[in-house]
Amino acid sequence: MKEITIRDIAREAGVSPSTVSRVINNSAPVSDELRERVLSTIEKLGYNPNPIAQSLRRGFTNTIGFVIPDITNPFFSLIVKGAEDFLKRKKVFLMICSSNHSVEEEEKLLQMLITRKVDGLLFIGAGSHNNVIKNSLNKTKIVFVDRLYEGCEAPYVVSDNYNGMKNLINYLINIGHRSFVFLNGEKNTYSAKERLKGFLDALKERNVKEYEVYFGQFTYESGFSLAKKLRKIPDAIVCGNDLMAYGAIDALEEKGYSIPDDVSVTGFDDLPFSKHYKPSLTTVRQPFYEMGREAAKIIFHLINGKMKRKTGVVLETKLVIRETTKQRGGCGR
Repeated sequence: MKEITIRDIAREAGVSPSTVSRVINNSAPVSDELRERVLSTIEKLGYNPNPIAQSLRRGFTNTIGFVIPDITNPFFSLIVKGAEDFLKRKKVFLMICSSNHSVEEEEKLLQMLITRKVDGLLFIGAGSHNNVIKNSLNKTKIVFVDRLYEGCEAPYVVSDNYNGMKNLINYLINIGHRSFVFLNGEKNTYSAKERLKGFLDALKERNVKEYEVYFGQFTYESGFSLAKKLRKIPDAIVCGNDLMAYGAIDALEEKGYSIPDDVSVTGFDDLPFSKHYKPSLTTVRQPFYEMGREAAKIIFHLINGKMKRKTGVVLETKLVIRETTKQRGGCGR
């Protein structure tokens, strides 16, 4: 059977091939009468009638873009999994793009997705500012995931980073820790800012004044490097996420320290591997899968007109106590 081409559609519909192309790609204005004639011909000739003609009639591509900082980080992968599972059931394709923590690359990816006419965007940015996002808020449906952005009003799904960190620090103080080092991730990200705020507020409320804060990246390598450089070891090293904690533990053990006998180490995320790590990691559990699923649900309802108001969802975190922390000499305050 002969393959149907754009020229066949143009001949049958009595229009130019460029008009057919404009309708298929939605790349330039076409009158309603011409659009209807081309779409009817597409269906009549069997030129991919279901995915193309039907979706173009509705003005949808059934595609959502998801930009994340790092596909190799299991935290982001598990968020993506939650979104993907929900959207699959709705027969919506998820296009996943990783910026490798580069704002410049992130802006290129966003522009590419917008050019491809995705129905909406899920977005976890590499920093706190993004010009493409700011310029696209009125044109494209966007849901922020795990991050908020200054000057950008859009629906968002985040976890309670602030209270998660406060609960962790209060637990450590209650079991006798009096000196702290915080190895945090990228200082301009929403999660790093919220965790730092929770860390500092908890110490201030409990009148603990011995602490240091260092910034790096939310990676194993960064945790290892920052911990390796520490000259003075505190009662507890609080890490910005689990990957940093794995790196910090390995660096400390290389330097001859025993965890948790010499120093307690904590993470933030509760990745699946954290309970199997030796020693198993005390951390704060984030509902990453639920975060992705909730974000996908919001973007789906926005696209289909079932949700109009700007929605903010903050999911609870949970302290998970394991083997990398222990009672210190002092009593709780």
